[in-house]
Amino acid sequence: MNVTSPRPSLHGHTPRRLTVLLPVAAAVLLAGCGLVLLAVSTAEVGLVAELVGVAGALLPVGPVVAAFLWVDRWEPEPAKLLLLAFAWGACVATVTALLINNTAEAVGDLLLGKGNGDKLSAVLSAPLFEEAAKGAFVVGILIWLRHEFDGVIDGIVYAGLCAAGFAFTENIYYFGRAFAEHGFGDSTNPGVLMAFVLRGVLAPFTHPLFTAMIGIGMGVAVGTRDKRVRVLAPLAGYLAAVVLHALWNAAATLGTANTFLNVYFLVMVPIFVAVVMLVNWHRKREQRIVAEALPRMVDEELVVPSEVDLLASLKGRRQWRSAVRKESGSAAARAVHGYQSAVTELAFLRHKIARGTTGEEAAVHQRKLVAVVVAHRARAVRAAARAAEKDQGAPATP
Repeated sequence: MNVTSPRPSLHGHTPRRLTVLLPVAAAVLLAGCGLVLLAVSTAEVGLVAELVGVAGALLPVGPVVAAFLWVDRWEPEPAKLLLLAFAWGACVATVTALLINNTAEAVGDLLLGKGNGDKLSAVLSAPLFEEAAKGAFVVGILIWLRHEFDGVIDGIVYAGLCAAGFAFTENIYYFGRAFAEHGFGDSTNPGVLMAFVLRGVLAPFTHPLFTAMIGIGMGVAVGTRDKRVRVLAPLAGYLAAVVLHALWNAAATLGTANTFLNVYFLVMVPIFVAVVMLVNWHRKREQRIVAEALPRMVDEELVVPSEVDLLASLKGRRQWRSAVRKESGSAAARAVHGYQSAVTELAFLRHKIARGTTGEEAAVHQRKLVAVVVAHRARAVRAAARAAEKDQGAPATP
């Protein structure tokens, strides 16, 4: 009988209040926020308009989420955290923004006259508090799950998915309201189709772009030893997110069509392109970090020399998994994927140790990661061996 050892834990023993109570509390909180949003939106626009809003919001959110998952390929973040980031944006951040923005709108109507409160809310309170609510999730990851935050790419991914969830819920409301007021629309009264073009086609990345500034600031803070930068970089990221958000809302609320188009093409598009270039640079940097760490892992017999070239590129890794899946099945391919991810995580940790940007727990974490690499490799070998035995024992086909 084969007895396999349990997978080494990266985080040691975790108190049950963290493994049980907090997830349950988070689920209750998210569900409660979701129900509040559903009730408020349905009561305001009606059930049919709500369903139209949901259908319209689903179309742009898929490509946006897929783009962030594509970015997060070298060392994929835990799926549960990515899902939680989206849910936080879609539920908690949205409810928080709804309460604060409605209050700001009422105050604005009292101080500035009826009808001006929505302008105050759009240009001032929405950028300040919506970005704070979305950014709070990224801060939480950095504080309580520091080992899951390696740098700028992780910051962009967590912030972007949180913002994608926020935009998803917001789009449901805007599309539903447009349908309730103008239907599908015509030449004189733009309805849900025009709203979809503006929000779902031209600007699906606006909210993720704003909040990505916070993720970039957090990522810079993680990768430096300078205490001033650790404080100033997140603050600068938050301020950049607020300014971009305020500029976008002001152009849509206070400006003309030409103002909106100028802001879109002269500000938002260039910044979006710049962020894409930054992401590309950091992904190449991550590849270099992994490639430079592999020779030491070969010396430690954690990696076989023939695997170095495969591990040093995303294409090589993908081809390796495909070959294993074809030859030994999905279980072996999943084990290889876990091995590849563990190698990357160990490479990133050692890079941070060399730069002096880790805490006192780095040595313990490194030992655990080494054990995880060994365990994943052994699991991959066992899965391939079981597949080979199964093939050898299969009856010959005529």
